Amino acid sequence: MTIAEDRTTATHPLDPMSPDEVGQVRRILVDAGLLAETVRFAFLALEEPDKADVLAFTPGAPLDRRFRAILLNLTDGSSRDVVVSATRSTVDSVVDIDPVAAGQPPIIDTEFELIEDILNADEQWTSALAKRGLDPATVRAVPLSAGSYDEPGEEGRRVVRSLGFQQLHEKDHPWAHPVDGLVAYVDLTSRTVARVIDHENLPVPQEPGNFDDPEQAGPARTSLKPIEITQPHGPSFEVEGSRVRWENWDLRIGFNEREGLTLHQLSFHERPVLYRASVAEMVVPYADPSPVRFWQNYFDCGEYMFARYTNSLELGCDCLGEIRYFDATVADDLGEARTIRNAICMHEEDFGVLWKHSDMFAGSHETRRQRRLVISFFTTIGNYDYGFYWYLYLDGTIQLEAKATGITFTSAYPDRGHDYATEVAPGLGAPYHQHLFCARLDVGVDGQRNAVDEVEAQRVPVSESNPYGNAFRQARTRLTTESDAARLADNTRARVWHVVNPEVTNRLGQPVAYALHPQGQPTLLADESSSIHARATFATKHLWVTKYDPAHRYPAGDLVNQNPGGDGLPKWAAEGQGIDGEDIVLWHTFGLTHFPRPEDWPVMPVDYAGFTLKPVGFFDRNPTLDVPPTNTCHHDG
Repeated sequence: MTIAEDRTTATHPLDPMSPDEVGQVRRILVDAGLLAETVRFAFLALEEPDKADVLAFTPGAPLDRRFRAILLNLTDGSSRDVVVSATRSTVDSVVDIDPVAAGQPPIIDTEFELIEDILNADEQWTSALAKRGLDPATVRAVPLSAGSYDEPGEEGRRVVRSLGFQQLHEKDHPWAHPVDGLVAYVDLTSRTVARVIDHENLPVPQEPGNFDDPEQAGPARTSLKPIEITQPHGPSFEVEGSRVRWENWDLRIGFNEREGLTLHQLSFHERPVLYRASVAEMVVPYADPSPVRFWQNYFDCGEYMFARYTNSLELGCDCLGEIRYFDATVADDLGEARTIRNAICMHEEDFGVLWKHSDMFAGSHETRRQRRLVISFFTTIGNYDYGFYWYLYLDGTIQLEAKATGITFTSAYPDRGHDYATEVAPGLGAPYHQHLFCARLDVGVDGQRNAVDEVEAQRVPVSESNPYGNAFRQARTRLTTESDAARLADNTRARVWHVVNPEVTNRLGQPVAYALHPQGQPTLLADESSSIHARATFATKHLWVTKYDPAHRYPAGDLVNQNPGGDGLPKWAAEGQGIDGEDIVLWHTFGLTHFPRPEDWPVMPVDYAGFTLKPVGFFDRNPTLDVPPTNTCHHDG
């Protein structure tokens, strides 16, 4: 392929999108007549090249930088999926999106900003507020994704459902004052209120939730002494563009507005482990079945592009120690580049004892300290704040930790009680809900031909060979097809999944492997007949394994907003392709089932969810024997 004059500073196919590239994409779309005055960008990100091309890339080779944009026309609600080459200044493809069959583009900031004006111009809404004695000027509208419920008149229309929260003054957190029992269905294209459901007039809770107000929080404690983390000789990592090298690890860092932080081409001792890792979707299904809340199910990645709202991280607040920050580039609704300063934080952490032994016979006394490389970002989506922390350890372990904090979504809590919410303050409820994340793990353990074994503990009954009944063993089952590889965790059996390379063995003749250790928390709790079950089927299993396909990027499908369901993993798994010794992708669902506590109000201490990938026979022995002792940990005979 001939590449035209270079218009990029990228030196590798996976380098993150730059501001200049955003500008070039916009110019190409303007020149092609695809950006009318009323057209907005609902999504823009690097269209990553095919895996084979990336693996074959050599430094200095020409690049074709292609980008995918989803364009939304505000006038009629029509949308297009477009691929552009910034290098060749061409539009490579344009696909008109069928909103009924495929779903809608994500909701954008421009539309959020319209909601209060639309609601306050509607007599049904203002009358409902007047009945409650509320001034519309004090009520913050919170537009939320509508889901798919066969509501008359919604087919093919861009719709949100909006709840109200009273804000008593400029610095007041309105989440403390839900206007419950009332919801509006808003048509974003016609900018009208399609329906108002005024189910019940519940008192608006009045106690402030202003955790940043000294009158609410009380005087700051003075007993905490400073902690300083220093590395006098600097950090141990090296950074070259988007490439990072640290203690036998070699990887690339990426970022896009849908998934946020992405990791690429992770290898250890120059042996590949993961081709690509990301959180490809998350869904927050709520449990309140009331007429004004039954639809509350948010796909923060697919419906909101949640990484658009990534925080600029600050030293001493979000990260401690010797920090290396990475900026990130996204496009705003008009297709103009926006740089998020310090979007990604990278640093090293001490993590306690790595290994230790004091031997009575040899007289040895040895201790080594564990250390990990931390790569993280934080994003705020409405009331919740989410942090995603990837950890790389000295012994080859990989871990992901999702941190949920911020403010729980609130409701009124009536005197009669509430079966589906906790009372967290007088008259204030916090509905039960789940936070379910799906990690996409494009594995490549010592090469691209891998397989997955389900490995678990197996009890052995008393027999001639086990006369005292103490025996148990390891059971191993190879998952051979996509349709058989939709699996649940089982902590009662210590169930894990080994990603093995059948073509590579260690010195003991065992296939090299990495094990996925799930936390095994509940999957989606909604009924199998529910709309959210159809739309978030990925969240009904802890594990899916599919044969690699570059078009298979998101577990609930490409377009999630108002999608009726069935796209993504359930569709791909039904194909039943073979996955034994193939180029495969693991999809792992993990998360939290949140029954809020009073201690979660008015701001929630961090809650954690995640998983671990550990080498199993990938090395011939402990790979950290060469970690030196610190001066205080070394003992002579």
